[in-house]
Amino acid sequence: MLDSDLLSPIVSLLLSWFDRSQRVLPWRDSKDPYRIWVSEIMLQQTRVSAVIPYFHRFLEALPTVEALALAGDDRLNKLWEGLGYYSRVRNMKKAAIMVMEQYGGRFPSQPEELRKLPGIGEYTAGSVASIAFGKRVPCVDGNVLRVLARLLNSPLDVTAPAVKKQFTAAAAELVPADRPGDFNQSLMELGAIVCLPNGAPLCEQCPLRQLCRGRAAGTAPQLPVKAPKKARTVEERTVLLCVSPSGVLVTRRPEHGILAGLWEYPCLPGSIPPEDAAGQLRTWGLQPLSVEKAGNARHIFTHKEWHMTGYLARVSPSASLPEGLRWATVEELRSRYAVPGAYKFFTALLEKVFSAP
Repeated sequence: MLDSDLLSPIVSLLLSWFDRSQRVLPWRDSKDPYRIWVSEIMLQQTRVSAVIPYFHRFLEALPTVEALALAGDDRLNKLWEGLGYYSRVRNMKKAAIMVMEQYGGRFPSQPEELRKLPGIGEYTAGSVASIAFGKRVPCVDGNVLRVLARLLNSPLDVTAPAVKKQFTAAAAELVPADRPGDFNQSLMELGAIVCLPNGAPLCEQCPLRQLCRGRAAGTAPQLPVKAPKKARTVEERTVLLCVSPSGVLVTRRPEHGILAGLWEYPCLPGSIPPEDAAGQLRTWGLQPLSVEKAGNARHIFTHKEWHMTGYLARVSPSASLPEGLRWATVEELRSRYAVPGAYKFFTALLEKVFSAP
């Protein structure tokens, strides 16, 4: 896929550029596979700037794989709160337990062994194996696919599994034996800060600009080719923010599916009028003193959108609540209950309610 004329200069050009231009990132100051793994999982679907404070907080709370394996689910979810894609942290705990039980607390160094751990695919296995253990294996993410597609001026759809397999094989040819981790990071770094997505490459800053066939052909901004995404389904939801002297009403989501095991404010399907919201509160044994519109919010998941209508309901506390519902104080919301970012609009509103004199 790569001819020798294009292949030979890439490694030295990229490594020289990386040595000069790489960003200072907290996971780059160590070859500890645990730190590298945590960073790679956090960086999936998440911007570097957003990950950095979470990385520091997570490592301070759980500095070792053993600490992660022993952590309670609510604590983990609270540490992850706001990062989204919570299945990542659930799989991290499962993987940590496997590392402790099957590998004596030490991460395996071979990519094929790393791939046996929950939540670790080919890319993450290649990243940990090459950066932490110096293994000569590629790691191909969206940044690398974009760089290679432009470099090769490829018209192929990079979302097709067979095409990604070809690009991974091409990347494997490039990885040098002496600095595999640095080279893999240099390719990812190039895609992250120079060979930018959405038609905006900074070609004049690129160390590979003289080799780039996409730049020469004027097609780089249109690459890579991707199949159009399927339209997201829209789900209407009514969010009930029930406030009393006991706190705010919360409930735990099911253990499977979207946002599994997290806490949320009680929701009803559809967008309902305030009198129906008040009726629902009465079925829970709550006496609504007032029910007022709390605004609308939208949250976008990968394949779904939530369109949410909120009601702020001031209620008289009940001596008993239906199973699954409980009162949480505002301090417990801050420190204990992990409420997903999908509800951040309503959480911010509750903060104002509880802080009002």
